[in-house]
Amino acid sequence: MNLSKIWQDNVVEYGEYPILIYEGEAYTNVRLDEVSSQLAHALRQMGVEKGNRVLVTMPNCPEVVIAFGGVIKSGSAVVPVMPLLQAQELRYILEDCTPKVVLTTNTLFSKVREASKDLPSTPQIFTLEEASGEANALQAAMQKAPTTAPEGEIHEDDDAALLYTAGTTGAPKGVTLTHKNLYSNAVAASKKAEILKLKTGRVSLSILPFSHAFGYTMMNVAFILGDKNVLLPHFEPVKVLEAIEKYKVTHSAMVPAMFHALYNHPDADNYDTSTFFACISGSAALPKPIAEGFQKKFGCIILEGYGLSEAAPIVTATDPRQKIKPGSVGQPLPGIEVAVVDENDNRLPANEVGELIVSGPNVLKGYHGKPEETGKVLKDGWLYTGDMARVDEEDYVFIVDRKKDVIIRGGFNIYPKDLEELLLSHSEVSEAAVIGVPSEKMGEEVAAYIVKKRRSEIQEEELITFAQEHLAKYKTPRFLKIVGYLPKNVIGKTDKKKLREWAKEFHTASK
Repeated sequence: MNLSKIWQDNVVEYGEYPILIYEGEAYTNVRLDEVSSQLAHALRQMGVEKGNRVLVTMPNCPEVVIAFGGVIKSGSAVVPVMPLLQAQELRYILEDCTPKVVLTTNTLFSKVREASKDLPSTPQIFTLEEASGEANALQAAMQKAPTTAPEGEIHEDDDAALLYTAGTTGAPKGVTLTHKNLYSNAVAASKKAEILKLKTGRVSLSILPFSHAFGYTMMNVAFILGDKNVLLPHFEPVKVLEAIEKYKVTHSAMVPAMFHALYNHPDADNYDTSTFFACISGSAALPKPIAEGFQKKFGCIILEGYGLSEAAPIVTATDPRQKIKPGSVGQPLPGIEVAVVDENDNRLPANEVGELIVSGPNVLKGYHGKPEETGKVLKDGWLYTGDMARVDEEDYVFIVDRKKDVIIRGGFNIYPKDLEELLLSHSEVSEAAVIGVPSEKMGEEVAAYIVKKRRSEIQEEELITFAQEHLAKYKTPRFLKIVGYLPKNVIGKTDKKKLREWAKEFHTASK
């Protein structure tokens, strides 16, 4: 299970074809394979050895695909990093993973140099764009390098990637994934996504950052399925709609925030999206009102899944060819097992809520340099996800909430997801997020943050009443605030750590 095999197999199975479209220019799979092989040779010439790490920070573009391929073929491990990170955030990762080389863009070069200044182990910094001086040295080496991959055996248990978690609950941790982890997950996900092969002329729109675990694996899946990929450097609803119309896009993978933005965009009906056949949702739960509205508006099917970086990352997915159960994120991918346990690690029977645990070839090797943290999530080959869930008799998984997000009010467990979905069903609510805030009397109280729809005049008291009409009173908000936006992390997931900082205003009132 060598991850670079997907590049070779793509060329053998599908022949030469334009695999990437970026800013109107086409790039063939053969050319990408050759240039990434040249990069692999050049990295070795720059002193990168098997087992070293190479940090890559770029937006979605052909160069980032080449960078990933070149690093993997060189036998080193790729460290994908969001280009949106500030210098101090990047510095933390540089200190933690000590990369031999950083590959970036001309625009980001100065930020990377600032972040790496005076580090105990200073990496070499190169760009794959036209550049001068030291940044150009790698390109000079590439031009003279062979167009076939370097020799040298790469084992399935060798490190392939170090993916840093978003850090919404503390400092980011480097998730070490092997070739077996990433290759097996991409193959299993492609089998689950075989429904996409029913559509001729498949064109995928790559919106998710390839530096994110979900985006990285969907890139690998596209190679396996032989898709043509239209790349967007970042998400803009209008750019997405324009691309769907211009390139006759058939499918894409997105996170819920993107579904929300497209569904609510006032000009969406002005574009021809008739070729848009399927959309894959991941990274966070897709609220039912958004899912139903999106499918109706765009006439596409939605394949919803569940995963986490530590599982490389996809664990489950729905399949429209099989039974769809409302509220479920589907069944495990081939080769993956799931179970639910209580606080004492006892297995729970079907349909009882507990912590979801995962076993399979996709489960992480460990957290880089953090054996104690690794021991908390890896037990006897099982990954403890930190997500509360139930699994029915047919292995359908229903995510209830994050374990750390469960609110305990007066001894009663309250799952924020239930209240969030109810609030989102209100015709004047655009976004909703629910958290617990400390209370001396009750332990915790329920607090909700709402973004209302444009031109809505709904008041906070009306929404509290609405919740009380549909849920047991102890599950409804003690505090509710209408805000202009919800804080998001770099992948577009609501940042509840930031919300808890906002909620300090409620602490005094909850005594």
